[in-house]
Amino acid sequence: MKETKSSSVPVSSPAKATVSPWVWLGVVLLALVAGALGAYGISWWNTNHPSGRLATSQSKNIVVSEQNATIEIAKKVSPSVVSITSNVTQQDIFGRTSSGEAAGTGIILSSDGLILTNKHVVADGGNFNVITSDGKEYKNAKLLATDPTNDIAFLKIDASGLQPATLGDSSKVEVGSFVVAIGNALGQFQNTVTTGVISGKARPVTAGDGQGAAERLTNLFQTDAAINPGNSGGPLVNIDGQVIGMNTAVAGQGSQGIGFAIPVNDIKADITSLQEKGKLVRAYLGVRYIPITASFAQENGLGVNYGAFIHGSGSSLAVIGGSPAAKAGLREGDIILKVNNIKIDENSSLSSAVNQFKVGDTVTLTIFRDGKEQQVKVQLAENPSN
Repeated sequence: MKETKSSSVPVSSPAKATVSPWVWLGVVLLALVAGALGAYGISWWNTNHPSGRLATSQSKNIVVSEQNATIEIAKKVSPSVVSITSNVTQQDIFGRTSSGEAAGTGIILSSDGLILTNKHVVADGGNFNVITSDGKEYKNAKLLATDPTNDIAFLKIDASGLQPATLGDSSKVEVGSFVVAIGNALGQFQNTVTTGVISGKARPVTAGDGQGAAERLTNLFQTDAAINPGNSGGPLVNIDGQVIGMNTAVAGQGSQGIGFAIPVNDIKADITSLQEKGKLVRAYLGVRYIPITASFAQENGLGVNYGAFIHGSGSSLAVIGGSPAAKAGLREGDIILKVNNIKIDENSSLSSAVNQFKVGDTVTLTIFRDGKEQQVKVQLAENPSN
């Protein structure tokens, strides 16, 4: 085989040079003079040109403003955040039992003690104790309700004069929005405050409890604000101190800065139902669907790049028999674009849009069928899982 020589750019070592001491002295003096003139020039510029001072001032103001905002948010929201503890007994696969204390966080919704938290915080049962931000403890809180379709639960304590949290509008949250998380970190650091941004929206995750139980959650906010064990059930708030989500899960091992929160708009219907009817009653449409993304639309030639594509799987029907959707004539292959004026996209899933309405409400669906849009009226019924 003929050997081929590789060509390379020659690199030479620098030659050793000899320089007169008088030349070195001249260089040093010149450098000192140049440095003095430069310092004087910068000082003169900043004195006579406000823009020079403005850039530095603006940088400081940004840092100070963000710091002040975090402080004000913590002062405003912390009185509405509680720690939840319970004594639980667990059994392993060999039948051995052990006792321990579980901890989580809750959000005060009413001055008389209605508290929002995650379902997995109360899943193990036991006696729930609630500790407010001023250190007062309420024993034997009552578990009022848990949502069968989401990681949501409600407790009630016998109290008065509590400070309810202010709920925001999670549909207005944008990726990159500044957020603050508050919670009972690791079950021992009450009302820990962390900051970050919204890193993503409409994220689906399968959340596990580390003991084999898991729940599929959809339409979640992703955030890099630190969410630690014990933060579950605590608020994720915007720069105005409004709750825009409830912290519920963190990514598995090997991840950093990946936490998830349930948008508050997906919780509001439960709150209203509980306050008005004393129980959770969810509105129901009765379809199975695939959220449409731009890539999914392109791959399947759908004609629209947003919406909910009605689609079944195996023995699971796309449109459930006897449901409001079936009665309204919806069928597999239809694409639901809007529920009333709520556009079904990454900002609002179909389930979260429907959950904003009550049982018995009549809504107008804008659907895409056979290459054109049309409108269909549907009267929502009670979810059978209630």
